[in-house]
Amino acid sequence: MKRRAIVWFRQDLRLHDNEAVSTALRMAEEVIPVYVFDERVFSGQTRFGFPKTGRFRARFIIESIADLRENLRQLGSDLLIRVGKPECLVSELARDLKASWVLCNRERTHEEVFVQDALEQKLWSSGVELLYTRGKMLYHTQDLPVPVHHTPDIFTQFRKDNELITPVREPLPTPAALAPLPQYIERGDLPVITQFGHADTETTSSAVLPFKGGESEALRRLRYYLWDKDLAATYKETRNCLTGGDYSTKFSPWLSQGCLSPKLVYHELKRYERERVSNESTYWIFFELLWRDYFRLMGKKYGNKIFLKGGTQGKPLKHLKNNRDSFQAWAEGRTGVPFIDANMRELNQTGWMSNRGRQNVASFLVKDLKVNWQMGAEYFESMLLDYDPCSNWGNWNYVAGVGSDPREDRYFNILTQAKNYDPRGEFVRVWCEELARVPAEKIHRPDLLTELERQEFGVNGYPKALVRIEKWVS
Repeated sequence: MKRRAIVWFRQDLRLHDNEAVSTALRMAEEVIPVYVFDERVFSGQTRFGFPKTGRFRARFIIESIADLRENLRQLGSDLLIRVGKPECLVSELARDLKASWVLCNRERTHEEVFVQDALEQKLWSSGVELLYTRGKMLYHTQDLPVPVHHTPDIFTQFRKDNELITPVREPLPTPAALAPLPQYIERGDLPVITQFGHADTETTSSAVLPFKGGESEALRRLRYYLWDKDLAATYKETRNCLTGGDYSTKFSPWLSQGCLSPKLVYHELKRYERERVSNESTYWIFFELLWRDYFRLMGKKYGNKIFLKGGTQGKPLKHLKNNRDSFQAWAEGRTGVPFIDANMRELNQTGWMSNRGRQNVASFLVKDLKVNWQMGAEYFESMLLDYDPCSNWGNWNYVAGVGSDPREDRYFNILTQAKNYDPRGEFVRVWCEELARVPAEKIHRPDLLTELERQEFGVNGYPKALVRIEKWVS
């Protein structure tokens, strides 16, 4: 009988630079690719009652699985699709198919660890070995100069320790072919988004990009950004813009689901620097990849602490309350602060928000509304296209002052930020239609409008501010 290996795809939805696939091909004559839509992730709720996977990310993942299946078919294989609990379904497949191994990408945060540990226990009882592989990070942990638990608590120190000396390994090649699956194995149907309780509606045309999931789209975006449009050359100057598809790489949704390898991005960037231009902008893209690795290492180092209210520092934060009314106004984009509301409405209607927007809305929730940052982190978990546990919770730790940040008093002056990054109010007008007719000099200060002006500009439906906007006037 042929030796069989099951490759359980998780957040590694690609064939390029896929260590699990490459390893399975070396070990076994037959490789069985499997993806399980975990019912707890796609139909469950967070602690504060938000859908764990909102409609934008659910659609993106469904598209990614469809693309993965098609790419596997092009190589002669296929993808088995199941819906349920992975630890049960994968172990049943391993038993029924008499597989010798199951290979998967190792995850490090507690919900994912619970599943992989439960699977390992079930497989052990059947005599099947679970082998872990890597693929989420730019660096291999064994190449780092210090063990994970000695990773510096300050990003700058981590960067200095690694950027010049730690190698980034070459990405593994895409397989040339795969053996066909036995005919008797049920392939399984690709679920539709309504199965997970979401309406099948189109994303607004105002979205910065028509994000579509899958490795094929990821590689297309990488080629477009670097080679077709030369946008990497100006990334540092444009990355804080708010409108349009070209102001930043937008790689993060594909990176978060593993449709795109960070090592591939790095080596393509290095080739771009050799063949086109090497400057501060190209370095800054590498800099952002370093942040992704750093947050993942913090997740490995501190475990569940990144999810706790006190963060990795264990601060009490008694002043931050689970204030549902303030939180709801923030989440729905009706705080009366245009820059905050515009960013939140963009998130709600597209699943996307710029990095500049994320920093501002997080600061506003925590520092101005005094709301528990965990509520914001869970809401982002639900809504973001590019949600990644370590990056999301690490960034919220950072803003709340309970994580890896040498500045404990980090605070954003929202009015100054709005005037710097949306001086004419174009971004606000896209998402806050009530303010579309307000002139640029008052677009960020609706509190200064007289009743006559509110009527003249048609802003009577826009809410009064939850905070005093004048506090930000220097």
